[in-house]
Amino acid sequence: MSGISTGRAGADVALQSALLLYGAKDDSTVFATAHPVALVNGRPTVGAGRPLQRDALISALTKLAEHAAPKAEFLPPTVLGVSPAAVTWWCPGGMRRVFFKCSNLGERSAVVPHPGLVFQASNLGFRVFALADGVRPTAGTKLFEPPYFNTWDQGGICIGTARVPKRVDVASIPRWEAGFFESAFTHPNAGGKRVSYTDGEYAFWRDMLDGKFGESFPLECLVPTKFTVQALVSGRVGGAA
Repeated sequence: MSGISTGRAGADVALQSALLLYGAKDDSTVFATAHPVALVNGRPTVGAGRPLQRDALISALTKLAEHAAPKAEFLPPTVLGVSPAAVTWWCPGGMRRVFFKCSNLGERSAVVPHPGLVFQASNLGFRVFALADGVRPTAGTKLFEPPYFNTWDQGGICIGTARVPKRVDVASIPRWEAGFFESAFTHPNAGGKRVSYTDGEYAFWRDMLDGKFGESFPLECLVPTKFTVQALVSGRVGGAA
């Protein structure tokens, strides 16, 4: 079976196996099988297949992505990390509109101050963390709990009915951010404390909506996590490497 030169010493490869993808009429792939490839009378022949489980398929595609030729694209200064499975970026703090629709606060909207944020969109979900200063974070920058409703532990975002893109890439960053900021916050999720405030998170957001803090986010209300930006980018938070 003839090999293919990769242009790197000792890195020539030969055909070993084949993946067959089965799809529906709408072109969506719904099933995959893996087949060994052997030489029969001097010709590569695809052997009997076996169903390919989701974890095995993801592992195979991840390995392929690691060796594929990199896609040339411009990376804006807000991007902190890009991998085959995730994109991580920084959102500077500032004034943004928020929307609430919950029994305690009612239906309200206002432009309020936000801290600097670090987002990550990945094949495993959507995450957000807060920052305690206004500069672009480095690998060792400590992450804080997101002071928002609809968030889980480890920065997980409950997407609910939010409109987020299907693609995980740099070009989709504005639409991921819009999906977060333009959806309604409905309730605090179970888990750890998201904000340090005397009368709790409902009181915190009531005061935010009423303009108590002006144009400066109260950084003293942020709750620290054990994570750094490096841990998030490298996939040690939620496994999104």
